Formats: sequence, C-alpha cells, structure tokens
Amino acid sequence: MGRVLCVAFAVLTLLWTSSVSAQEPPAASFVSDLVKSVVFDPTTYAPAIVAYGATRLDWESSQVFFQHGFAEHNARYTVSGIGDSVAISHRAGNLRIAADSLAVLLKLSVVHNVTERAVERVLIRRYPNHQKLVRVVGLVERIVGTSYLSITLSAKHVRQWQQNERLARQLGYK
Repeated sequence: MGRVLCVAFAVLTLLWTSSVSAQEPPAASFVSDLVKSVVFDPTTYAPAIVAYGATRLDWESSQVFFQHGFAEHNARYTVSGIGDSVAISHRAGNLRIAADSLAVLLKLSVVHNVTERAVERVLIRRYPNHQKLVRVVGLVERIVGTSYLSITLSAKHVRQWQQNERLARQLGYK
C-alpha cells in the first residue's frame, strides 16, 4: 500500500509543479476542484460499499454456525487471532468489517480517483480540444477500476455466503 501512496504523491507533485510553472490558476483551485470531483463521484464509494455488503453477508450467514459450536476459520475474526478457533462477538465483527471498508475507501478508492482525476485535468489542459474524449476515457477508467476492485474485494465473501447458506439448509439450521 505504501507504493500506491508514493506513486500518488509523486503524480500529484508533478502535476502541481507543472501547473505552477505554466502560470495557471493557483494550486488551491486545483486542489479544491480535485477534492470536489472525488467526493461527489460515486465510483469513490462503490468498492467500499460492495466490500462491506459482501463481507456482512458472509459474517451474518456464519453466525448460525457459531451458535452451534463451529469455529471461525478466518483468523481476523477469532478471539485468539488464530484460524479455526472461537469467533469474536457479532458486534466486534461488524466493527471490524466497517473499519476494513473504511480502509478500502481511504487507501484504495480515494487514492485511485485522486490520481485519475489529476491526470485527467493535466490531459485536458494539454489537449483542450479533446476535453470530452479525455473526460469519457477518465470515466470509463474509473468505472472499470471500481468494478475490478469491487469484484476482487467481494468475490470470496459472496462465495462463502452462498456456501454458508447451502450448508445451513443441509444441516437444518434454516
């Protein structure tokens, strides 16, 4: 994750210095426009929301097994921090899921969208006759990036949720 932040910082530094050297509007305008575009872009929030939802489905569907004495396989959700042991409380699991989703938002989604929007802005300044093309390509990139990140973060939890549901029905827990 440190590499991603370093790359994002480097890109932003280069973009800022290029805007200063070109005697364009002050950096404060650049930063405020960048922040607004990222904050009001749904692709910023989608991966965290999808990851939260998928992880909650997995967690909620596991509760019936814990009530019947099953152990938790995922070490992040155990009291001891070791896999295949006693699960943490339902509330503690919910808090951990929320914290993980917030980390996705801040460490991945925001960094991705800030970098993409900054590059987009530089390209628009460099190629003012192609603003619409640059914006469309930027939107497509954000959607594809968001989709990939959302699927990557949620797929195993959705599969586990489905497996939990099937097993609970087979064991007569539902």
